[in-house]
Amino acid sequence: MAEPNEIDPVHVDNERTNRSHVGEAITDGRNYPGYLLIGLGLATLGLTLVAAGYGFRGWAVIAGCVCVISFVVGALAILLEHRRVKRLEGSELLDQEGH
Repeated sequence: MAEPNEIDPVHVDNERTNRSHVGEAITDGRNYPGYLLIGLGLATLGLTLVAAGYGFRGWAVIAGCVCVISFVVGALAILLEHRRVKRLEGSELLDQEGH
């Protein structure tokens, strides 16, 4: 195993590294709005089910719309950010790496 030197100051052990983006969600803060939107979608899904269960049709429709929009926009935000990170590395979004 090679030691870090002045040419390669940060040595990455590629022989035992399974995935190239371990912790990507933590180190890249641009993913968080997408995660928050998905969390909002989960919360409004619960609100939709409660409103529908109690017979508040109008509130159920409003919460359902917010739920769907939150899930779609959140998933797109995460996908676009992941695509941006892959593009900076020179890889395609569907390139097989690791698992």
